[in-house]
Amino acid sequence: MSNPTYFAPIGGHPCQTELLTGRAVFTDAYAVIPKGTMRDIVTSFLPFWTKTRLWVLARPLSGFAETFSQYIMEVAPGGGSDRPEPDSEVQSVLFVLDGTLTLTIEGKTHEMQGGGYAYIPAGSNWTLKNSSDALTRFHWVRKAYEAVEGLDFPEPVVTNERDVTPTPMPDTDGKWATTRFVDPEDMRHDMHVTIVTLEPGAAIPFCETHVMEHGLYVLEGKAVYRLNKDWVEVEAGDYMWLRAFCPQACYAGGPGKFRYLLYKDVNRHASFPFRTGARR
Repeated sequence: MSNPTYFAPIGGHPCQTELLTGRAVFTDAYAVIPKGTMRDIVTSFLPFWTKTRLWVLARPLSGFAETFSQYIMEVAPGGGSDRPEPDSEVQSVLFVLDGTLTLTIEGKTHEMQGGGYAYIPAGSNWTLKNSSDALTRFHWVRKAYEAVEGLDFPEPVVTNERDVTPTPMPDTDGKWATTRFVDPEDMRHDMHVTIVTLEPGAAIPFCETHVMEHGLYVLEGKAVYRLNKDWVEVEAGDYMWLRAFCPQACYAGGPGKFRYLLYKDVNRHASFPFRTGARR
């Protein structure tokens, strides 16, 4: 594919002379976290990570994300972790925005750079290091794995989007396509992290309503996005969260491609968290 780009947070603080006006929106159905909010003052830190800070984009919270958490990690040269994941029931997806990193899963080492994707199964022994002389920034999506009796756990996957052919959506002449890193019919997986690409002027031409929860990070380009009853303008670096069944549609604004990293939960029965016992 031709020269994909991946927007990463710039950090810092806005100048004291800038206006306060922003595009941040938080509702019961969706949230928009613009790139301009990802400043130094809202960074966080994690145990057992060195020379690392992060922006938390989504976390399980009443009235917000339910199935996943999502971070943008920023690892300075020499930083990383030998104990990155404290929960053995949690699976991860990493997606590299810029820089390089060394990922080791069960003793096998992988060098990753911009566009790099890794799926790390729950319970894996893994480490991550930035051995370069520049910052490395990447998405880290975490979800508790929903095991199913009779299905094996998924295996690790490490690749780069440049090595994956996008799948065109039907009847779109390739103007709307999805880059899928795992087989959507593989029932072992209970979440997908993909890249959606719309050519300039292309559209999601109806209000989709999905049972899946969504997290969308705009990698490049701009668009007008329909979220519930509202049309919002989004651009590279913005993040959107949509609860299950929130209506969504989109017009890609151009002049270049509009592309976003998409999380959704898939391939499992609806759970009944408030069930107290079976009826006779």
